Amino acid sequence: MKIYNTLSRSKEEYVPLEEGKVKMYVCGPTVYNLIHIGNARPMIVFDTVRRYLEYKGYDVNYVSNFTDVDDKIIKKAIEEGVTAEEISKRYIKECKKDMAGMNIKPATTHPLATQEIDGMIDMIKTLIDKGYAYEKNGTVYYRTRRFEGYGKLSKKNIDDLEAGHRDDAHKLKVSGEDEKEDPLDFVLWKPKKDGEPYWESPWSEGRPGWHIECSVMSKKYLADEIDIHAGGEDLIFPHHENEIAQSEAANGVPFAKYWMHNAFLNIDNKKMSKSLGNFFTVRDISKEYDLQVLRFFMLSAHYRNPINFSHDLMEAAKNGLDRIITAVTNLTHLEKSAKDSAMTEDEKKVIDSTKDIYGKFEAAMDDDFNTADAISAVFELVKLANSNSSEDNTKEYITALKESIVTLADILGLKV
Repeated sequence: MKIYNTLSRSKEEYVPLEEGKVKMYVCGPTVYNLIHIGNARPMIVFDTVRRYLEYKGYDVNYVSNFTDVDDKIIKKAIEEGVTAEEISKRYIKECKKDMAGMNIKPATTHPLATQEIDGMIDMIKTLIDKGYAYEKNGTVYYRTRRFEGYGKLSKKNIDDLEAGHRDDAHKLKVSGEDEKEDPLDFVLWKPKKDGEPYWESPWSEGRPGWHIECSVMSKKYLADEIDIHAGGEDLIFPHHENEIAQSEAANGVPFAKYWMHNAFLNIDNKKMSKSLGNFFTVRDISKEYDLQVLRFFMLSAHYRNPINFSHDLMEAAKNGLDRIITAVTNLTHLEKSAKDSAMTEDEKKVIDSTKDIYGKFEAAMDDDFNTADAISAVFELVKLANSNSSEDNTKEYITALKESIVTLADILGLKV
């Protein structure tokens, strides 16, 4: 089985750190609103990766967090005159509803950032002790240049980054906000502003920076070194780059062996944005389609290719999924009246031919989780079943045909 590793920019043979086990971390949403269809893509893609790994016999420890303290959550809380906790709890509940609709299996652990603050303070202390971080007026910064491998995931050159930061640094100096030793340094801990939620720390009453959260939760619920770290390609820089810098400096071992990133989702060939009025939540889609259709649509393209969302493509996805569901419904109907006798030789030959189709499905999924080709294999089974089943067949045969479709659909997380 090969996985495209963003770190090496190449497909690599998957070899787990511990035989038979997979430690996998997927960055989850910031919960200040209903999730949008852009959030849905990594959820669906990496749930499918997990399902396939489990089908292959791996014991998968799958961790996906909820970022439940953040500027956007605080802003929404202030607008509504409620606490940040009330906002995050509400939208975690709504997010879980949408995830259930998309048939996303609950993670082994869904940690919440606010419940892991002590671990974050500990990691920040370690980084200060090791000389990778420093405190200025209650804010703790990470010394980006101190970490030798900075830029290895995003392939960004630190000197190019600095050139881009010079203008920003000048603006900060003028406004008196320039406390950093270097414009590239990023925040690990920040002091509270009036009315914001805060926690006690050795540096100030405040809250953690965004990047430190995932480093700490990955370490606590998985290990210092994990197999797969995944998320949308928008997280490669700076989020995942900063996670690597923090984790590897603090723990002294490589952070993740394989990095997987899904490509963007466009709407009618344009980037989704509220200002363009082409912004859709998963809940919006659920009013028009079963969310299984959204899942089918997302899997009909390779996860590393940008995907274009449109009404026509959703209709095509609905028709495609309906074909599979109809085939299974017909087989269920035949099963009820089929005769209870042993499979005939001809029937055995048809069932044997399903093994070849299974081989195609597995070959597609083993090649960096090519769900588009895997779906083609499912359609091949559907065609085989449609043209080789009738009232004259045995029950054993009809059940075997039906199971062959249901099993592969289930690996893709499609309820048929």
